[in-house]
Amino acid sequence: MARALHRARLVKRSEVKATGLWRWPLLRQLRFWTRGTGVEVMSARTRALRPRTDGAEVTRSICPYCAVGCGQLVFHRGGKIVQIEGDPESPISQGNLCPKGAASRQLLVHERRETKVKHRRPFAREWEEMPLAKAMDRIAELVWETRERTFIERSEDGSYVNHTTAITHLGGATLDDEENYLIKKLFTAGLGMVCLSNQARI
Repeated sequence: MARALHRARLVKRSEVKATGLWRWPLLRQLRFWTRGTGVEVMSARTRALRPRTDGAEVTRSICPYCAVGCGQLVFHRGGKIVQIEGDPESPISQGNLCPKGAASRQLLVHERRETKVKHRRPFAREWEEMPLAKAMDRIAELVWETRERTFIERSEDGSYVNHTTAITHLGGATLDDEENYLIKKLFTAGLGMVCLSNQARI
């Protein structure tokens, strides 16, 4: 007990602004006989550091990467995300996140994140920016052209099949039931696609 009180007094002394030779962390560590992991090794700059989540609001969310559905705490300040951490109250992940989930903040705010549609024409070497509306129209044109070119109305035995195997769809794990219902209706009944899968089963 006496030793703990002595150590506490020394650490408290080390919090005082050091001058002269005592500005050097190694000397302070030797002087106070501590492990070099506390305030005795801190500079004025490090003592002034605060967690990036200080003063931030918290919103509960779910990781978008896979079908597990790990809970996340999204810290935001002034309309900007400052940190994403695991939610300890999540019954699924209990505060844990995989490496992808732990890095999901970069999915939204990384400085190299692409925010515009990029298109590289056949045989071209450079990417060019394309408006989103034009890109969506182009995708629709290519899907319909492929369907028309590869659509099979009857099988070899004469049975009606009305499908194409030239187009496939892979759904994301965070699509909800309503979205998957509409995807199923559009791609099977509307386009005749039979190659559908969903990442939610992983």
